[in-house]
Amino acid sequence: MKYVRIGGYGPGIVTIGGGLTRVASPSFLAAHPTLPVLYAVGELQRGWLTAFTAEGTLQPLDERPSEGADPCHIAVDPEGALLAVANYGDGTATLYRLDERGAFAGDPIVLRHEGSGPVAGRQEGSHAHEAVFHDGVLHVSDLGTDEIRRYRHDGTPLEPITMPPGTGPRHFAFAGSRLYVTGELDGSITLVEGDRRTSVPASRRPGENMPSHLHLEGDLVYVGNRGPDTVSVLRAADLSPVAEVPTGGVWPRHFALDGDRMYVANQRSDQVTVLALRDGVPEPTGEAHEVESPSCVLVQ
Repeated sequence: MKYVRIGGYGPGIVTIGGGLTRVASPSFLAAHPTLPVLYAVGELQRGWLTAFTAEGTLQPLDERPSEGADPCHIAVDPEGALLAVANYGDGTATLYRLDERGAFAGDPIVLRHEGSGPVAGRQEGSHAHEAVFHDGVLHVSDLGTDEIRRYRHDGTPLEPITMPPGTGPRHFAFAGSRLYVTGELDGSITLVEGDRRTSVPASRRPGENMPSHLHLEGDLVYVGNRGPDTVSVLRAADLSPVAEVPTGGVWPRHFALDGDRMYVANQRSDQVTVLALRDGVPEPTGEAHEVESPSCVLVQ
């Protein structure tokens, strides 16, 4: 049975089809790759991480501090041995070991960072935005310093991937040696292939755009656009446009694909809309679920 879990800034984690688990500001969710365990960040000034057993209903398993302010993203490595969190407020990234139950084990590795960028009011300091495990390395996007920070799993820093000043890297994904990055501040999506970079507007609609989530599926790239309130579909090979489709809501912060369906968390219209995928292109279905200030969708 599929469970569609919705995290946000409302009362807790909502499961489509029934059920509410109360937890403070669970703005992002992640699932353990092999265990029935769900993780949530509490996006608060004093950030928290909560682990739940997830066999139908959610039951608390463990809780720890995120070691930073306003955590906004959480990820588990493919082996299920490590968990990483990105703390937006102060730029700190944190690594926790996980035990055989999926609970937190030992002391965390806290990765603090300093720096700034040229965009006033948004890049006054480091702002860690997403954590991704890839090829044995932890990657952390830093909106404040225009970097994809890189660390070994023991916390040893590696040379970062730098983006043009004012990009504001938010979410990103890998396909082999290719790296795709959304620029929240310059409205871009960038393909990084070694020394070669291709950058295009994430949306072709007029007006300001603050791209949010990015997802790779086959030979297509999907990007959520806040402002135009659309999802763009591009070819992964060269970022050529395929389609751009309204989400049916306002401020699409995150989305998830499940077979022939796309679930979109429209934060400012308090709804998760469901789009059908036809040859990879989203189409409206008229189906929507009321959820207070949704910010993350996870299909299990």
